[in-house]
Amino acid sequence: MSSFIILIAWTISHKSSRGHLRTKTCQDWLLDGSGLAIQGIFMPLLQALLFSELCQHLTTDYQGCLKLSLIPSFILSFVMVDYLYYWNHRLLHLKLFWPVHQVHHTVNQMDVFGTSRNTIWTSLLIIYLWINPLFLYLLAKPTGYLLGVSLTSALDLWRHSRLLIAPNSCWAKVLSPWLILPEDHAWHHGRETRDYNYGANLKIWDKFHGTYYQCQESPSALGITTSLNLMQKLFFPFL
Repeated sequence: MSSFIILIAWTISHKSSRGHLRTKTCQDWLLDGSGLAIQGIFMPLLQALLFSELCQHLTTDYQGCLKLSLIPSFILSFVMVDYLYYWNHRLLHLKLFWPVHQVHHTVNQMDVFGTSRNTIWTSLLIIYLWINPLFLYLLAKPTGYLLGVSLTSALDLWRHSRLLIAPNSCWAKVLSPWLILPEDHAWHHGRETRDYNYGANLKIWDKFHGTYYQCQESPSALGITTSLNLMQKLFFPFL
């Protein structure tokens, strides 16, 4: 929540970003607001409820069975789960799942609010929303894992924003070689280049699997057009 507030404040402080927010339609705000509420509030509550019920019916022998220290548990979250998400994201772009993922790609301008734009149930298909509670249950000391989750969430918001860092700055030189930046993810939302840059945290997965795309320029156009109406964007394929 704190990272979201900071990024919103950062967005509002930039004149161009403020101007973009004024151009968002009521439909955009509804889609983005519902997505953020579901992924940021409803899903965590659902997970807590399901795991609470599950633990009542299963043995507690496995609770806290993973004895990992701070650094390994952080790596488990920030690196290994990130790799699982890379493949999860690629699956969502396959012909079978694309119809439900397409709503996320209707965002035509990058901003923090569009991070979770989806149908109201698509979050159920995002692997880290399910695997994180599992590891928090299994880890004896989950502090490092929680740090990884928090950093991943903050980077997810930033990755979808218009808040770029200067290409010749020290920050860019340090972060650009290994971290997915907003300018990298913008190409994933490009109208003609959406099958690139699937990664969340790290560029290594895209580079290793040949799905990385880099360009000094920005995409000429973002977002796809779709024939879905508002209710279909919220409930597809059930409407």
